[in-house]
Amino acid sequence: MFGIVRPCTHRLSQGLKAEWMAHLCGLCLALRGDHGQFARVVTNYDGLIVSVLTDAQSAHAADGRRTAGPCPLRGMRTASVAKGEGARLAASVSLVLASAKIRDHVADRNGLLRRRPVAAAARKVAAGWDRAGARTGATLGFDTAVLVDAVDRQVGIEQLAGPGTPLTVITEPTETATAAAFAHTAVLAGRPGNAVPLAEAGRLFGRLAHLLDAVEDRAADAAEGAWNPLTATGATTAQARRLCDDALHGIRLALRDVEFTDSALVHVLLVHELRRSVDRAFGTAACAHQGYGAPEPYDGQGGNPYGNGYGQPPQYGQPSQYGQPPAGGPYAHGQQPLNSPQHPYGGGPVPPGGPGGGHGGGSGGGEGGMPHFPPQPKKPRGFLAGCAVAIGLCCTCQLCCAEKYEGPWSRKKHEGCCRDCDGCDGCDCCDCCSCCDC
Repeated sequence: MFGIVRPCTHRLSQGLKAEWMAHLCGLCLALRGDHGQFARVVTNYDGLIVSVLTDAQSAHAADGRRTAGPCPLRGMRTASVAKGEGARLAASVSLVLASAKIRDHVADRNGLLRRRPVAAAARKVAAGWDRAGARTGATLGFDTAVLVDAVDRQVGIEQLAGPGTPLTVITEPTETATAAAFAHTAVLAGRPGNAVPLAEAGRLFGRLAHLLDAVEDRAADAAEGAWNPLTATGATTAQARRLCDDALHGIRLALRDVEFTDSALVHVLLVHELRRSVDRAFGTAACAHQGYGAPEPYDGQGGNPYGNGYGQPPQYGQPSQYGQPPAGGPYAHGQQPLNSPQHPYGGGPVPPGGPGGGHGGGSGGGEGGMPHFPPQPKKPRGFLAGCAVAIGLCCTCQLCCAEKYEGPWSRKKHEGCCRDCDGCDGCDCCDCCSCCDC
């Protein structure tokens, strides 16, 4: 799965969670039905928004559902999934944009795509997805040529970009492509009057997608020597954030002019969750259970009271931000040193380096301490073994709710995305529009 709008299902009401999963599974099954099993790898969180928008404008949304059979990713349970033109348009757009992403990575020579045989195979897959997306789009009255043209122009724009080039010049092709996809949902739903505001919302969504991808990949691109719009133009993170905030506001204004049958899920995804995506990319405040954001200054209610970034107390005998240490040194007010007979855990000499023994505690090397050997990294799993483990992680919900789980291929430790979730405590999510002015 990939995409910038990745809602935690614990934040959604039961009804909205079922709706969101219906569109996600509907996109996956539409890809399989029209383009084969392998096409399901392009299932993504952003593509399903096209299906959501179509459904939200339709007068008979309940008719756009069917019962799907058991699936390993749903714990072998059946489910009600989205069907029809919205899901198929989402599949068409996802294929073409995934193809664009592959060609972009080939042009930037990212990772394994530096190797000519791998790059040639990737181009062949991308060309096949372009043709498949065009076939499906044609049956829906949607010309995917606008998407392909935008992708082709992107390469030329990036080659000409340099210091001082506005970021909006670089994001323009992505904006044009997503605007066309969003606007066509109004045609499929039989509400042509919605096309203009939806095109504006899609244009700004495309800008956000491009900028957030650049922000999240900036460090990795610098390490690989790959092209990045922020690095190439010399734009600062503050400038990118300002454009993202403007886009968020513009999307909210555009959605006000759209006539929906049921806007609840659209509102949650394109207002609340999109805001969290921006916060996540820039490392600012987000929901507490997600664990993103920098530490807040100490306010006397908890956290790090020392303000030094490391959580270490000031040394005795040195002034702190709270004034001088108590008179009498570290063992004032009845406290006893560890080697004192009066100490509840003492009564004996303290070895050199502190209670841990050795020099610097029991975890280090040196005299009197046990040597510390870092654990050897595990060898990555093969492709098929990793797929089997990934299915098991999905079926047991460890990807979402486990405190720690082992990556299916890399075998590195990861945290479940929804662990320690406390629902909506501390969030600004809502079931209606009462907490925002949209």
